[in-house]
Amino acid sequence: MEQTMEATQSKPVPGGNNVLVEFEDGIAWVHLNRPEKRNAMSIELAREMNQVLDALELDDRCGVIVLTGKGEAFSAGMDLQGFFRASDAVSDVERHRAYRETRAWQWRTLMYYAKPTIAMVNGWCFGGAFTPLICCDLAVTDEAATFGLSEINWGIIPGGVVSKAISTLMGDREALYYVMTGEKFDGKRAKELGLVNEAVPADRLKDRTRELAKILLEKNPTTLRQARMAYKYAREMNWELAAEYLTAKGDQTTFVDKEKGREKGMVQFLDEKTYKPGHGTYKRGSE
Repeated sequence: MEQTMEATQSKPVPGGNNVLVEFEDGIAWVHLNRPEKRNAMSIELAREMNQVLDALELDDRCGVIVLTGKGEAFSAGMDLQGFFRASDAVSDVERHRAYRETRAWQWRTLMYYAKPTIAMVNGWCFGGAFTPLICCDLAVTDEAATFGLSEINWGIIPGGVVSKAISTLMGDREALYYVMTGEKFDGKRAKELGLVNEAVPADRLKDRTRELAKILLEKNPTTLRQARMAYKYAREMNWELAAEYLTAKGDQTTFVDKEKGREKGMVQFLDEKTYKPGHGTYKRGSE
């Protein structure tokens, strides 16, 4: 088990086989760890990732999760042998359990996770890997990374909920083009398509991801969580429902925020004249 960034004292580090976790100043670097398979996702990986995400949600060493891959790939998608063949060879109940465990971490958990998540695409990103990529809050990629929905080339449709996932970020023309042709594209094109926030040179990828994570770590964690959830739920509502929901969500945020961020921000802006919204975060440590 690698622990190259921060001593963990007596507290155990989750994962250790198909998933590796490293802590660095509030960032949990979560690595898919099957580099010999380009981090193709197996049933065992899904089970371990569920355990890791469950543990990190309550781990004070983790304020932001960065999801990435060991070696030359983010992930080559679902493992043909370790997922499809493996799930075909078992009972119907076991097969559906494998599907449930995969869906759990890839979108049900990641999409509504209590802590902010960033996908760092460090190489190959194919097929099923689009789902966790898209369900992370933010994403940064190596501009030379290789993306693709190649399923059409070997006689199947994109697996799992990939078609739903890409429809949330990509326009119909672009999504159907890559679904129907199976053509590959690079990180720069992924940025143009809206799949990632930024595409940077490989030698800047980790530094830029770290910079982004540190920006998030500076924010009031309660407000950050509530803002993320407010957006994700509101996007599925009509305008009237969204108006009611977001008003209630704002009131809830003020009530549950132990840091009293709204009150502090107002005092610093209106009374003390020490804070200007849009120019950084209010002084979180002040009384």
